[in-house]
Amino acid sequence: MIYIKTAQEIDGIKKSCQIVADVLRLLGSMIKPGVTTKELDIAAEEFIQSNGGTPAFKGYSQGGSFNFPAAICTSPDEAVVHGIPDDVPLVEGQILSVDVGVKKKGYFGDGAYTFPVGNVSEKKERLLKVTKESLKLGIAQAVKGNHVHDISAEVQKHVEKNNFSVVRDLCGHGVGKFLHEDPSIPNYGEPGTGSKIRNGMTLAIEPMVNSGDWRVKVLGDGWTVVTVDGKPSAHFEHTVLVNNGEPEILTL
Repeated sequence: MIYIKTAQEIDGIKKSCQIVADVLRLLGSMIKPGVTTKELDIAAEEFIQSNGGTPAFKGYSQGGSFNFPAAICTSPDEAVVHGIPDDVPLVEGQILSVDVGVKKKGYFGDGAYTFPVGNVSEKKERLLKVTKESLKLGIAQAVKGNHVHDISAEVQKHVEKNNFSVVRDLCGHGVGKFLHEDPSIPNYGEPGTGSKIRNGMTLAIEPMVNSGDWRVKVLGDGWTVVTVDGKPSAHFEHTVLVNNGEPEILTL
């Protein structure tokens, strides 16, 4: 079921999304060689709580997995998504994907950004650039009257044109009243297919792009998704409202 949000619901979702954006900005200022992802997690949780929210990911479970133990997902290099923060220091040249979910007064926001750790290789820089561009192009398709897979197809076209690959086992989703809602928003697909986009929809659009093959697997911790070939992956995500027929980014 796709939820069309009321003005009151949209106001609540916007407040949660603002915290998401502020957390990502805070963590971006902290990320450097020597910092641990556990330190980032502690800072994120403290910030979320100090702004009247709760971490949406902490305690979340899916498909029989154990409850996620942290406030944020931290996924370095070949980890695509759902990495668990730990005490291992970050290393110069890595890239780190950070995914943040916030619940405030019953409403959810979701966003992600992939950060360079110090100086990174030219190929990693290009991976970040192309993934970020694909998100922008996908969001531009989130207009009233289009279809969900118009977003998907635009992401796929840009990524594959640049000789990278989109992850096919994971996708974006509706968000707002719940952390995960319909519709699913894959990062590949045929234009003109999928659910029709309407005003009042709130969508988490999130390209996950691999520098090598698209295939992924889940590690033994039950959560961390990594590339099968061990090559780096990037992940960018915004929560987007369809407002007056046009996309409005709520997690800027």
